[in-house]
Amino acid sequence: MKTGAVIAGVVLALGLAGGAWYAFSRTGSTGDAGERVFAAPERRTMAASVLATGILRVRVGGEVRVGAQLSGIVEKLNVEVGSKIRKGDVIAVIDSSGLKARLAQAQAQIAVDEQDVRRAGVELSRAQRLGERKLVAESQVEDAQIALDQARAKLVKARRDMQVVQTDLSYAVIRSPITGTVAAVATQEGETVAASFNTPTFATVIEDGALELVAMVDETDIGNVAIGNPVVFTVESYPSEEFTGRVSRIAPRGSILSGVVNFEVMIRIESPAELLKPDMTANVSIRTAEREALVVPSAAVRREGADRYVWVEKDGGLARRAVTVGTRDASFTEIRQGIGPADKVLVSPQPQAGAAGQAGNP
Repeated sequence: MKTGAVIAGVVLALGLAGGAWYAFSRTGSTGDAGERVFAAPERRTMAASVLATGILRVRVGGEVRVGAQLSGIVEKLNVEVGSKIRKGDVIAVIDSSGLKARLAQAQAQIAVDEQDVRRAGVELSRAQRLGERKLVAESQVEDAQIALDQARAKLVKARRDMQVVQTDLSYAVIRSPITGTVAAVATQEGETVAASFNTPTFATVIEDGALELVAMVDETDIGNVAIGNPVVFTVESYPSEEFTGRVSRIAPRGSILSGVVNFEVMIRIESPAELLKPDMTANVSIRTAEREALVVPSAAVRREGADRYVWVEKDGGLARRAVTVGTRDASFTEIRQGIGPADKVLVSPQPQAGAAGQAGNP
């Protein structure tokens, strides 16, 4: 009985070993059962990119400090930090009761001077008629003409004085010169502002779309960057959101940071930028060129130390080929050397690491 049990155990072990070897040979030394999936290398357009870090800032002219040209008490303040404002909207109103009184005075003076012009005109007409009859001296006619000219000059001055008051009165209503967002407010209702020596700032407004991206590009990469290159970037606050732009300017001089020379590359933002704010940090990819390349799915490329290799179909089995890789784009990897367009590379299942140079037939 014991001898029969031993023989039965040996037969069972041999059967299991044979089954394992059969599965091993069917899967190409993977240890996992499954149908092999192959892919043919193909030609694709690959993009060469320069990676850099950058910071968002307000472009020159995109930030306006709105001030007052008139001294007085702030009667009304219509904005606060973060307020959206359109061009022409009222930011603040300064008490103008004194100016209104001056305006009424100027208008009254104009009415008086208009009467003086009429009177001087009548006097001149009378003197001219009498002069024609030789009833008055010629000098009297000349004096009447001079009086009329003086009255007219006073009227012109009075009208100009009224225009000055009207201009000052318009300064009492402070309007936004641009459409944008209020970034800072430097005054409050009831406060007295003095514009005698400098222009007090009421609010700082950042124009919509005034942000630009400044990327610091290493001197080893700056030669590949050109105006017009497309850009894709993300910010730390919204890592899943991609924003687009285009290179608009390149600084002619570099700056040295920690012994490394970098050049400022200014990027015009083209995608909607409602989420972006000044001083945000960005991870930047500048596409510098496009070229045709032979690519395979990235899952087909394996790594062993510093070497890269793929498994290719050969005589119904698998053969390992060392390859030189290039740029990665999405789920594809560029193959520069090692295989050709006629080869078929294994995508899955992959043989175990350290497998022999050639796997068995299926």
